[in-house]
Amino acid sequence: MKIMIDAGHGPDTPGKRSPDGRLREFHFNSAVAEEVKKRLVMDGHSVFFSHQNDVDVPLHERTALADRLKVDLFVSIHANAMGNSFNSANGLETFTYSRPQAVTRELAVKVQSSLLLVTGRKDRGVKQGDFAVLRDTHMPAILVECGFMTHKQEVELLKSAAYRKRCALGICFGIACFDADR
Repeated sequence: MKIMIDAGHGPDTPGKRSPDGRLREFHFNSAVAEEVKKRLVMDGHSVFFSHQNDVDVPLHERTALADRLKVDLFVSIHANAMGNSFNSANGLETFTYSRPQAVTRELAVKVQSSLLLVTGRKDRGVKQGDFAVLRDTHMPAILVECGFMTHKQEVELLKSAAYRKRCALGICFGIACFDADR
């Protein structure tokens, strides 16, 4: 399969950091993306990044690249936030576009289940959202939120190399389960 991995946002996207400023979302997203790519390539997949490590790539360029390369799947990796201060919101969720095709929903369910299995975090479910990377792509596309930067325990997990590897493992296992059913 050809898979596009998107480390959501960019290195300089304003506001995408923990309340104490110690974690930028892109640092988490890109670390997980690198691990996902490494694992998927070892499994024989062709993997492309829609992001760059030194510049914020506009959303329309990310989706246009995925469409131009005719990838089979698009997976956008994120860390969540609720407001601008630490609070109790926590857990993982996976998004599809507002009107997902059955195959997209299947991918989302498998990745969400796998992420929960390997992380042990709270299940916030598979949800629908009108996000550009989901709306403007022409293949099954999901957006995963791997924990909250605004939750004191989860922000420490998001900074941890071990947790980042578990998130990557969950994403890859979900993709493998999805692929096996094709």
